[in-house]
Amino acid sequence: MEKMLLIRPDASYLDEVSAYRSEFLAAGSSMDGTGTLRQMDAAEWLRLVPLYEHPETVPKPLVPATQFIYVREADRRLVGMLQVRHSLNDALQLYGGHIGYSVRPSERHKGYASRMLRAALPFCKSLGLDRVLITCFKENEASRRVILKNGGVYENTVQHPPENRELERYWIAL
Repeated sequence: MEKMLLIRPDASYLDEVSAYRSEFLAAGSSMDGTGTLRQMDAAEWLRLVPLYEHPETVPKPLVPATQFIYVREADRRLVGMLQVRHSLNDALQLYGGHIGYSVRPSERHKGYASRMLRAALPFCKSLGLDRVLITCFKENEASRRVILKNGGVYENTVQHPPENRELERYWIAL
């Protein structure tokens, strides 16, 4: 099995982050677990990522969050991103959860999401969390399988007003 790294992004990954963003935009695919990457270029995003980790510097009403990239060690290709929110505000409690993640469209269906999520759970525990909430849209079978494979226990389904879609909520005990 190829070696993967779950690491915090830095400027050395600028080109990979740019390519990741471009691939998602070209595919019209959701960029979950990337924070504000959809709204700005990769250089600006990389500059802001460390600021989002701390209560003093994260913009309100957001909560502190740690951004990770999932990189294939052999070729340094960024295959996925994952964001861990340190706590839940009202919106995250209902819709977003503690963890958001995505896998590059050209790298999907290779098991990366399951491995990436599993690799992030010890970090969540280090934050003092005893369980994490993860959500996915009802029609996203691949994400549901990732959550279940990592011990997710279904809680309920809610209506997600911005998109008028059903959103499933799962908890993973740490």
